[in-house]
Amino acid sequence: MKISTKGRYALRMLIDLAEHQNDGYIALKDIAARQNISKKYLEQIVAVLNKSDVLQTNRGFRGGYRLAQSPDKYTVGDILRLTEGSLSPVACLDQQANQCERSGECATLAIWQGLNQVIREYLDGITLQDILDHQHAQYTNNYII
Repeated sequence: MKISTKGRYALRMLIDLAEHQNDGYIALKDIAARQNISKKYLEQIVAVLNKSDVLQTNRGFRGGYRLAQSPDKYTVGDILRLTEGSLSPVACLDQQANQCERSGECATLAIWQGLNQVIREYLDGITLQDILDHQHAQYTNNYII
């Protein structure tokens, strides 16, 4: 499994919105400038995220985007599944019911199921708020005299 730029940039965009959640609606050009990501690419990501009610949108003067919920409601796993699709390490685990004809005799299936569980538990265990808290603690404890 390899996370594409779409998934990584979507995560960075949502972290940026979480950081600025008290600033109202945030213009895409501001996110693009802060994150050094093309505004056009962010527009493509917004289109994906808007289908899932992740964002609130306001058009016109002072328009922009904001998170529809608080940062503790968004997990990294949810965000990556929206942008990447399945996070399964092998195709046979993409569906809830394994439809592989070899699943009953597959010697490696348990390995892939275990890896899939570890990936899912890890990514679903991290929220945007966790990332903000970690980042804040990192900057707070990083002072120079």
